[in-house]
Amino acid sequence: MESLQYIWQLRGWPRLSFDEEHLAEEVALARKAQAAVEGKLAALGSRERQDLAAEAWTREALATAAIEGEMLDLLAVRSSVAQRLGAAAFKGPAAPRHVDGLVSIMDDAIVKANEPLTHERLQAWQAAIFPTGFSGMRPVKTGAYRPEAMQIVSGPAGKESVHYEAPPASDVPAQMQAFLDWFNASQQDSLVKAALSHVWFETIHPMDDGNGRVGRNIVDLCLARDAGETSRLVRISQRLLDQREAYYNELGRAQHGGLDVTPWMVWFVRQVRIAWEAASAVVDASLEKARFWTAHADAPLNARQRKAVNALLDEGPGGFEGGMSTRKYVSLTSTSRPTASRELIELNALGVLKQWGAGRSTRYYVNLPGWFPQQ
Repeated sequence: MESLQYIWQLRGWPRLSFDEEHLAEEVALARKAQAAVEGKLAALGSRERQDLAAEAWTREALATAAIEGEMLDLLAVRSSVAQRLGAAAFKGPAAPRHVDGLVSIMDDAIVKANEPLTHERLQAWQAAIFPTGFSGMRPVKTGAYRPEAMQIVSGPAGKESVHYEAPPASDVPAQMQAFLDWFNASQQDSLVKAALSHVWFETIHPMDDGNGRVGRNIVDLCLARDAGETSRLVRISQRLLDQREAYYNELGRAQHGGLDVTPWMVWFVRQVRIAWEAASAVVDASLEKARFWTAHADAPLNARQRKAVNALLDEGPGGFEGGMSTRKYVSLTSTSRPTASRELIELNALGVLKQWGAGRSTRYYVNLPGWFPQQ
């Protein structure tokens, strides 16, 4: 089969095509999942919504970097996110410039979703990811399109396998202009636009480095154009990280399979739908947590007890393996074993937790139906 790169050289700028009817069902399912999240959020307070957005945003930053093999520090990312959300109560280490840069471009994609996408904006995103002009020890051309040829390779030095060769550097400015003209003029559904723009941008591969992160940021911008701030909850990069091998395989097939990209479009929109469904489950857990604390609003709990109960609630049913034990309580709250034992007994007496077992096998679970073992 001809690759997209070869077709572009031969026939000029691409006119990617896809079967709209075949895609329509996946789009409808994704929209249904999105609407479910938006409806459930209405029942949460602003603080709970902010907490959910902060955690999702943090996990997305970690995931989009991890797809490229870069492991970011969790606390540094949380600190940068908290600063942008105005969550001054969070105390964490100052974020390194490259972490702060990644978080800032993700914020820009959401907050300024309806502003035009330009060469300067894309180049600024990429420069923010590499504030020192280096990726590890390798210098990176930033704030501009790549000046050299680009190949996607894998394997040891001297035995590399070439998976994809991008268009020549001399063609990139004109090809990016064609992409941006389409992007800023297109009235297509945002999910369709996200899928199409991602494969198109990644195929041009216009940057010296950072194409994946910038390309996924374009996806975030598309999703935010109709979901607004709610789109922070959809962890699409996390989903793509979970499906990393399939993600690369589907992109590769689209880049080498001619101009019909229907399989890629269907696959990608399906991943967005699954990510919205996962967000819905997270909101469900937050709603259950809010209802739980409303029911126990008058319980005289100290800070340690609240921390332990919240830890159990955050993990969900069965997530805190083996329930809460005295040993785990000591480790979590940094208190003595006698105090831990006494405070767990108090939580059981108040009906906040439910005791299970006896002696050394004693465990405590959140007192909600389905959250503790069945006899």
